[in-house]
Amino acid sequence: MLKGTLYALVAGLMWGMVFVAPLLLPDYPPALQSVARYLAFGLIALPLAWLHRGALRRLDRADWIEAIKLVTVGNLLYYLCLASAIQRAGAPLPTMIVGTLPVVIAIAANLRNGRRDGRLPWLRLAPPLLLIVAGIASVNHAELAALRHTHEDLARYAAGALFACGAVACWTWYPLRNADWLRHHPDRNPRAWATAQGVAMLPLATLGYAMVWGAMKVGGNAFPMPLGPHPALFVGLMAAIGLFASWLGTLCWNEASQRLPTALVGQLIVFETLAALVYAFVLRHHLPAPPALFGIALLVAGVVLAVRVKPVLLPVAEAGGGPIAG
Repeated sequence: MLKGTLYALVAGLMWGMVFVAPLLLPDYPPALQSVARYLAFGLIALPLAWLHRGALRRLDRADWIEAIKLVTVGNLLYYLCLASAIQRAGAPLPTMIVGTLPVVIAIAANLRNGRRDGRLPWLRLAPPLLLIVAGIASVNHAELAALRHTHEDLARYAAGALFACGAVACWTWYPLRNADWLRHHPDRNPRAWATAQGVAMLPLATLGYAMVWGAMKVGGNAFPMPLGPHPALFVGLMAAIGLFASWLGTLCWNEASQRLPTALVGQLIVFETLAALVYAFVLRHHLPAPPALFGIALLVAGVVLAVRVKPVLLPVAEAGGGPIAG
């Protein structure tokens, strides 16, 4: 439990970086940021694939198809939705919406994985979930209050909220599906599985980059391809996110998913929300307001309570939910 929680913490610290990149690259289209991040991930995975070549040889055709599904939905589509949301609504609102993932995943996993993982008792699961929800609402109180009193860019904010909901849908599916594979292959190396996802991503991201470039050229977009108006910043950020958020974050999340019940590890995605908020406030060069500090305290309290909830094994007749069908 302790190792799994620490791995989830490191994954959250790495993934929090992705909320900052769209703010640092406001001139870059979200689609370009998405494919560039994962192109870097794929290139980083190539030398790692040599190190893990023995484990990768054990993967069959079905495993590689599964890796492609995971990276398409959980990486490319998720980051496209997230970057679009942040560029339209700023960081706080998408962070709040994506921050509901611990609740959404915990409920979904508790409903579908009772037979495999045991079920977290709803009465004991409710208090940490409520604390997490209250913390997220408190952190974003100022932004939501501002939205209620202004009509400027209301449509843009609404579009950002919709894109953030799309990101939630993608990342509700990804950890459940990824945990299914890892729990059904306990003999496989989670590090090699993270590398396999990077290798599977490389051709998809390369094709995506070419398609974005071609679409800009056909549409007469004046954006300076292939690296945009700030090539050094763009390449550096994409490389950093590809290494730390994509590969290291996925590796640590795989380690956590193999050690913890899916309903519990789903709640620990709250570490990503906490890290994103800390990075955003550092970028703004000021301390959080009192409601935000109170919300962060509630989030931490919710996580502490959540990791203390132990799953209860159910009789086969009562245990419902199996893995997602292929």
